[in-house]
Amino acid sequence: MYVYRYAGAQVFPLFFDCYHLKCCHVCSFDILHIFAMNSTDPVQEIRPASTVVDQDELQIPLIDFGPFFTGTPSDKHAVALSITAAFKTSGFLYLKAHGIPPSVVSRVFASSAQFFARPQKQKEALGWTTPQSNRGYTTIGREKLTTVEETNSDTLRASAPDIKETMEIGREGVESRPNHWPDSLDEEGKEFKETMQSFFEMGQNLHKHIMQAIALGLNLPEHFFDEYIDTANNTLRLLHYPPVKQDVFKNNPNQVRAGEHSDYGSITLLFQDRHGGLQVRSPSGTFVDATPIADTIVVNAGDLLARWSNDTIKSTRHRVIQPPKSGLEGPEVNPEIYPARYSVAYFCNPDDDKLIEALPGTFGEAAQVDKKYSGITAGDYLIQRLTATH
Repeated sequence: MYVYRYAGAQVFPLFFDCYHLKCCHVCSFDILHIFAMNSTDPVQEIRPASTVVDQDELQIPLIDFGPFFTGTPSDKHAVALSITAAFKTSGFLYLKAHGIPPSVVSRVFASSAQFFARPQKQKEALGWTTPQSNRGYTTIGREKLTTVEETNSDTLRASAPDIKETMEIGREGVESRPNHWPDSLDEEGKEFKETMQSFFEMGQNLHKHIMQAIALGLNLPEHFFDEYIDTANNTLRLLHYPPVKQDVFKNNPNQVRAGEHSDYGSITLLFQDRHGGLQVRSPSGTFVDATPIADTIVVNAGDLLARWSNDTIKSTRHRVIQPPKSGLEGPEVNPEIYPARYSVAYFCNPDDDKLIEALPGTFGEAAQVDKKYSGITAGDYLIQRLTATH
């Protein structure tokens, strides 16, 4: 019978009857430990969840997901608890050993760059038509991301439009939301489709495993969320932030590459290039750099998961600005122009028809809090948010 402690934070029981534990050593290291109820049992260390961002009360850990796939049941619970602890505090984490090979990620980035290098007319012919479809190409300046509280997107877009173009891809076979592929244009377009379809399935698989980890971390059955994500109602978004003259940011203090926002769905899997620019809002209101780390992905909780967890989990605001100075080094860099930035975001959502209500254990007498939100289907919620964005 074991009890976990994460970096001196709250004690999380592996089994509910672990509450009978009489005492527990307080761990002072940034590492997960397991403490046996019998004091003569040795302490068993689990892989560390090291803190890689620690500034202005914002802490973002780097978590090794490998033991969740191949470790013992204790390893699996330890990883699950570290993920949930991160989502309850900063809402962000870096994940390594996530199961998607670096070679695959490199191929996706290369294919994305080739797509955005196409003539503008070709890209616009693949454009999305309605927020409900959320499929296809979006040109620079069309989108202004928002938070839950913001409604006047037209004013925001006019003052400082996002400097990026995007391509959204979803699950195949949905008649009301068809994908817009460039496969009819040339061989490169066919390769693009094959690459993205394969990557979409990999993202779907990782989404499932992370939701299983979240379930365990919230003392729910491991497969609690499986029925909610059966149809993979996810969106693969390719993003291109074109080169920008530095004067653009100097002349407009409000200008950013992607405005301050929170994500809409359950979780987001973000793959970054080396240039950086992602910033996460700290509890003190400052924006802190989430610098790219090789062979990791950034995972953050979205608004729907926060709502689902009755705000036990945090959906934290973030933005994309010009790269930090450390990302502007090298002989090929033009000192007057910020270089292009590419990223790949995999937005994970429940199935459209699933009713989202406060999860068990997040409300009531034990949690000492009432339900904060009425029930809503995932599809209705996401359409509301997408309509405010475009």
